[in-house]
Amino acid sequence: MTKLTISDKTYDCQDDESVLDALIRQDVEVSFACKKGTCHCCMLRSTESTPPSASQQGLKDTLKNLGYFLACLCKPEQDLSIKLPEQSEIFSSGRVVVNKMLNRNTILLIVECQDVLEYKAGQFVNLQRKDGLTRSYSIANTPQADKTLEFHIRRLPNGQFSNWVQDELKVDDTISISEPLGHCFYLPERKEQGVLLVGTGTGLAPLAGILMDALSHGHSGPIYLFHGSTEVEDLYRIDEMRKLSENNTNFNYIPCVSGQHVPEGYSAGRANTVALERLTDLSGWRVFLCGHPEMIDAMKTDAFMKGASMKDIYTDAFHVVSTT
Repeated sequence: MTKLTISDKTYDCQDDESVLDALIRQDVEVSFACKKGTCHCCMLRSTESTPPSASQQGLKDTLKNLGYFLACLCKPEQDLSIKLPEQSEIFSSGRVVVNKMLNRNTILLIVECQDVLEYKAGQFVNLQRKDGLTRSYSIANTPQADKTLEFHIRRLPNGQFSNWVQDELKVDDTISISEPLGHCFYLPERKEQGVLLVGTGTGLAPLAGILMDALSHGHSGPIYLFHGSTEVEDLYRIDEMRKLSENNTNFNYIPCVSGQHVPEGYSAGRANTVALERLTDLSGWRVFLCGHPEMIDAMKTDAFMKGASMKDIYTDAFHVVSTT
């Protein structure tokens, strides 16, 4: 057993227990989301000793040198003195320029951030309010001259962050934004390759950005976007996607509804099921999967079984934090 010291308080960390689990068990307030080392929400700083290298996976060298580590991946080999991260070192300040509803439960949030200069559509950032509450959201747009980032935020019934965004966050308010993270984005290579995009709910956000990125780079291979939800009212940007399909002969847009009422012009069934029915051979295709984790896990396996190489399958699972 090791000891974790924060300020003047000490907490125990059991053998084979992560720092994050130890702190949660002892009612220490610490930000977290995915608990898999992806979102970087649980980043902490070791002030006296070097944390295990596995706990610094994916961090920039500058953050590693400062002793930052991911609490969810850290199983300490020695006692640690821990400091909560300095916001100025890992977050930039953004100004809200648009905050409105895209449909009955999806918020369009556009934030101007002068310091987030390098990113790719499909990556994600952590958004943080002043009390430290943090959530991860995918970037829905390609880099813009006005330095704005676009997010699609699903409002959850008991979501602390999503409800705050809709009810309290106003245009011209500030919000903290982390550096871009993640590897689910388009690279302008093999432009003749087929591209399959499958998403549920606000999984359209990164897929829309990836789509626009591919089209802007002159991707010549077929591009299919399957976007699904239980009810048609929970889909959005339908007209915009259909217009893109009309103007780009290699792009095919298929909105999917898995509920009982399926209007004309929509495909009946889950997005991943419809996609696999339409595209039976994915050999040589690039596949992007965004949305519900269960859909992604199933579709990843199915895409591989239909010929897609694992190195060509990119995923962005939207995990719902249990303490929202």
